[in-house]
Order: sequence, then C-alpha cells, then structure tokens
Amino acid sequence: MPSLSILNEIVACMAINGEDVLTQEIQTAHRLRLAEFWGIKPGDRILEIGCGQGDTTAVLAYLAGADGYVHAIDQASPDYGAPLTLGQAAARLQQSPLGGRIHFEFGKDILSPETVDPEHTYDIIVLSHCSWYFQSSQQLAAVLQKVRKWGQKLCFAEWDTRITHASQLPHMLAAFIQAQIEAFKQGSSSNIRTLFTPADLRDLIGQAGWTITAEDSIHSPLLQDGRWEVGFTLHESMQEAADVPGIPSRLTKLVQSQIRLLQEISTLQSTPPMPTLLLVAE
Repeated sequence: MPSLSILNEIVACMAINGEDVLTQEIQTAHRLRLAEFWGIKPGDRILEIGCGQGDTTAVLAYLAGADGYVHAIDQASPDYGAPLTLGQAAARLQQSPLGGRIHFEFGKDILSPETVDPEHTYDIIVLSHCSWYFQSSQQLAAVLQKVRKWGQKLCFAEWDTRITHASQLPHMLAAFIQAQIEAFKQGSSSNIRTLFTPADLRDLIGQAGWTITAEDSIHSPLLQDGRWEVGFTLHESMQEAADVPGIPSRLTKLVQSQIRLLQEISTLQSTPPMPTLLLVAE
C-alpha cells in the first residue's frame, strides 16, 4: 500500500469535486498500485494514451520525478467528462507542483497521419483503464501497433472480467449490458464502448508486436467504479436498448432481462468493482 504522505502529496495537486476528497484518495491509491507493478521510476519519459481527468497522470508524474515527464493525450475534447471536465482537471494539475512534468493534449487522434514521434521517444507507453473507451478492437490494435516503436515498454491496466467474488458480478453484468448496446451504435461518448477480456487484450498486444513479460490481477474493493457503472446501467440502459436503431427485438428483450436481473442482484451502496488486469510488455 502507498504511504499516506505520498498519497496526500499527489491528491493535493488534483482537482476535487466539491468536498469529496475521499473519492480522489481511493482512486489515487489504486493508481499507485498500478504504477508500483509497472515499475515507474524517476527520470522515465512516459506517453499516456487516454489520460482522461488525469487520475493516473498525476501518479506517473509524481513517480517520474523532476527529471521525467508525462505526455498525456486523450481523443476527447477538454469539455468532456463529469462532474469535472478533462480541461478543468488538467488545469488544476498544471497549476500544481507536478505541472511542469506534464504536457496535456486533448482532442488528439493518435491514429492521425500527423501524429508521428521518432523511434524510442518514450521509455514507457501507458494505457490505464482506457481501452473500453475505444470504438472497436481494430482501433485499439492500430494504436498498439503505431506506438510500438515509440517506447521501450508498454504498461497496461483494464478491468478484469474474470471476477473472483460474487459481489463483483453486478459491475461485470453492467459492463456486458452496456457493451451489447454499444455494439449497435454508430458513435458514442459512453464509458464502455468496446469490452475486452484478458484473452482479447493479450492477443491484441501480441499481434501488435509486443511481448508480454509480466501479468497480474489485483482488486481494489473501495473503488467506486462498480457503483457508478451499475447506477448508469439501471438508469439509462433500458431506454437505450429500446431506442438504438438496428438492435434486433430479441436482443433488446434479452438486454432488458439482464437489466432486471441487475436490479435484483445489485445494492448500489456496496458494489465493489471487478479486479484490475495489469500487464507489462516489451
């Protein structure tokens, strides 16, 4: 577990929604566990793809130290996100002692022909809890292949669908419900657009030319993400399943049955998340 002093130093640099410091402390403690497994060290030059509000960015910048840096990019615009937008969260980080180590770029399409970096620009490429935001497996595969020559090491984290306890089932079911609906959307701004299992991710990483050298699955039971995704699914997905064009009626009914099951098995006050899959590749 990270020391309380390190956790407090990092959280003090981050934008907080109202008085809810505890939420950020829990999220940051989880990211410190990821970075410890990845072996982030002072002086590392890091490209973070899909940085979002910077939950992992802040940890990477802290551990990389004054001699390292983080180039944090996201395809979303600065006004995306809630309750704090990407732009608001980034602005607070850049005003903090970590700001000089971070370069944010939003609205950045890494697959654009204009996005080119020389070989070995970075020591580490990071994708942290962002792969399910990709529109397709083909898009993720193309990104993994394009950045292969830019960095020496790939550090990857995503929810692990191989749940280890029945209490994690609501989060997994909510993710599968959303992913089924998303498969019929032409475009989306949802948190879950393409769901990848650990086997899917290993295949995609290997096919892009990386060799996986380390793997683990950890559980951070205090993370609020399970509760957030179950809440979204219960409030939004029933109507989405009925409204999205092209979904076969039999699949709509199946999704609606899954939502009713989720209603019966979930207790939002105590909905731990799925485990987190951790990978290192070179």
